[in-house]
Amino acid sequence: MKEAKQIKEMLQLQQRLNDDTNGVGWENGTTKDGKLINWKRCIYMECAELIDSFPWKHWKNIKSPINKENVVVEIVDIWHFVMSLGLEIAAHNQKSIDDLTLEIVSSSGFIDFCKEPFKMQDYNAYEIVNDIEIIINTCSGFNIDFLELLRIYFGLALKCEVNLKKLFGVYMGKNVLNKFRQDHGYKEGNYIKVWNGKEDNEVMNEILAQNINEPDQIYLELEKYYKSVK
Repeated sequence: MKEAKQIKEMLQLQQRLNDDTNGVGWENGTTKDGKLINWKRCIYMECAELIDSFPWKHWKNIKSPINKENVVVEIVDIWHFVMSLGLEIAAHNQKSIDDLTLEIVSSSGFIDFCKEPFKMQDYNAYEIVNDIEIIINTCSGFNIDFLELLRIYFGLALKCEVNLKKLFGVYMGKNVLNKFRQDHGYKEGNYIKVWNGKEDNEVMNEILAQNINEPDQIYLELEKYYKSVK
């Protein structure tokens, strides 16, 4: 099943990124530097950034268009943390990545998530924002139903024009970008995020638009751009 293979590959890459960034054993709730990890907080903070991609303010820039490009980036960023939460829960329950993959592909809403996404213009922006806030509410309590979180996320993503195919492609690029950031001083605060007037996310999207999708190739292209930063 192609879809299961894609989910498993993303989980494996996320596990590797978390191991490299936080240290092996991060599933116990702390990084190698002693910082507490709270994936639920990561999810709802990214959700807040997603909301800011919509013209929700009634007092400022009320006719601004939806920042569709950033919507996709934020949907993918949320997925990083949804997977990380799933990996943490799986580790606590002594389950493997294969087990977690099966849970995800068997979850409610996943079959629809593998189909064509919806058109964002078919929905009122406030309706999508309400769906985002449902995820925030879901992640704000002490207990969390991971499968219910997946169901809500898949539905939201489809309304934001992201299906599994789109998620997989952008995730692969963003995973490489996250590793690139860590390799170039992101954690220490030395990383430059704006490259000659463009955020690194924008540069990543331009690279993906050139049909460059192999991780090593993406990394080399990022390095080429980064060296030109003034």
